[in-house]
Amino acid sequence: MGILIGLVVALGALLGGFVAMGGHLDVLVQPFEYVIILGTSLGTFIISNSGKTIKDTGKAMGDALKNKVPKQKDYLEVLGLLHNLMREMRSKSRSEVEAHIDDPAESTIFQAYPNIIKDTPMLNFICDYARLIIIGNARPHEIEALMDEEIQTIHHDLLKAKHALQDVADGLPAIGIVAAVLGVIKAMGALDQPPEVLGHLIGAALVGTFAGIFFSYGMFGPIAAKIKYVREKKVRVFVIVKSTLIAYMNGAMPQVALEYGRKVISAADRPTIDQVENETIGGGSGA
Repeated sequence: MGILIGLVVALGALLGGFVAMGGHLDVLVQPFEYVIILGTSLGTFIISNSGKTIKDTGKAMGDALKNKVPKQKDYLEVLGLLHNLMREMRSKSRSEVEAHIDDPAESTIFQAYPNIIKDTPMLNFICDYARLIIIGNARPHEIEALMDEEIQTIHHDLLKAKHALQDVADGLPAIGIVAAVLGVIKAMGALDQPPEVLGHLIGAALVGTFAGIFFSYGMFGPIAAKIKYVREKKVRVFVIVKSTLIAYMNGAMPQVALEYGRKVISAADRPTIDQVENETIGGGSGA
């Protein structure tokens, strides 16, 4: 919603200011200039990215449009699941805990947090490190280093869509100039025409420069920045899991270990201690 509001404000100010200074909007209606600019940009986007990145960019743009970032309830679900899992690891045998992490979909612990079951990367992250913890041979600093490496990889993969779209934004001004040059070439072929006709052709050519710059700095660049914001918020959840489990491995009680994870959450979204306690006592929302 924020992206749509921003675009409305930007276009309103841009076109409104143009009209107010005496400009005519019909001059900006140059469909073939837009076809050249956007079509060429799409082609370069396809050339420079894998099919997986192309698909993920579409998904990332949808998430950015919806501002699909983790909310406080999502953090509470993760902390609630970790609390229950740590209690199991503390009080149950290895085989009993393994039954939960080997088949999370059938686990009574994980079933209380269906949103996490649907989030495959997060589910695998939690189960993989819970398994390493119950094996008991790895040291906390070794697990922490491994977690940092994996989180860095996850962060890199999630930001591929941002970088792909930012590359498009960076290239748009130059592609706009290409479209403008083609328009000038067309205008040069009409030098024998009246000034009114020639002026219209030159104006149409300059629309290419305008469009390339506007699409870059007014649309695709800001959307790429929003993708980065949304994706980095998602990566932060993995850091919460890391901080909680490492604290547990270092000897903290499950409820105390949750504090390590809770403190990693941004102050604007961080639940209170009472909210965390209610979530862990409640054992999940089941929603």
